[in-house]
Amino acid sequence: MSKTALVTGASSGIGLELAKLFAAAGHPLILTARSGDKLESLRKELVETHSVHVEVIVADLAEADAATKLADELASRKLVVDILVNNAGFGELGRFHEIDVERQVNMVRLNVLTLVHLTRLLVPEMIKRKSGGILNVGSTAAFQPGPNMAVYYATKAFVLSFSEALHEELLERDISVTCLCPGPTETGFGADSGMGDSAIFKSNAMGVEAVAQAGFEGLKNNRAIVIPGLKNRFGAFMTRLVPRFVTRKLVKRLQVPNES
Repeated sequence: MSKTALVTGASSGIGLELAKLFAAAGHPLILTARSGDKLESLRKELVETHSVHVEVIVADLAEADAATKLADELASRKLVVDILVNNAGFGELGRFHEIDVERQVNMVRLNVLTLVHLTRLLVPEMIKRKSGGILNVGSTAAFQPGPNMAVYYATKAFVLSFSEALHEELLERDISVTCLCPGPTETGFGADSGMGDSAIFKSNAMGVEAVAQAGFEGLKNNRAIVIPGLKNRFGAFMTRLVPRFVTRKLVKRLQVPNES
């Protein structure tokens, strides 16, 4: 029987493309996001194209106790998750003291707390089955501090560290753990975060299909870290050689908030 994959943030961007890849490989899917209409449209497309079973759960994972509510819904439907894709997340360009506090709290909750909580709720059953996979969507932001996106960069640094640690812990349990660390990608993230017109996005955005494919293959091969794109890999490598005070000043220069 094919392993069932749960994809969070599946209604658009990297999550949507990952859902298509899992469906093409014959995996039953559980899709979750806030947009019910988009999820239902994707469900119909995947069923018609790949003849796989697809469940839809509409949820806002930035809400308090979102992971518990999602796990309860999975249990009520008797759904088993073999592969967890923690893709849902968002960022915001702006000075820390100027960005709405609720948006920043929700960013931490979605990018970090829900990711950790949901993983903790689902991993024990994977361990019992001695099989499973976890794909966490991080970012090249994880490799350096990010002035004018301080909270977002910090959340992705957490995701990377967390994923690497789990990768080592679960190796002996036959559970794959991969952190996908894309750079700027042609999704709705640029517009939503306010970064669409930044120098970083304009010079280096990758196609979303290629990014998703890299993550899919990385999980299949149990690679701890996947950085799609030569420029992105080079940039991540250079952060090891360049002093952090230089890196953070460069990022600050490239990420200039829009003046209100």
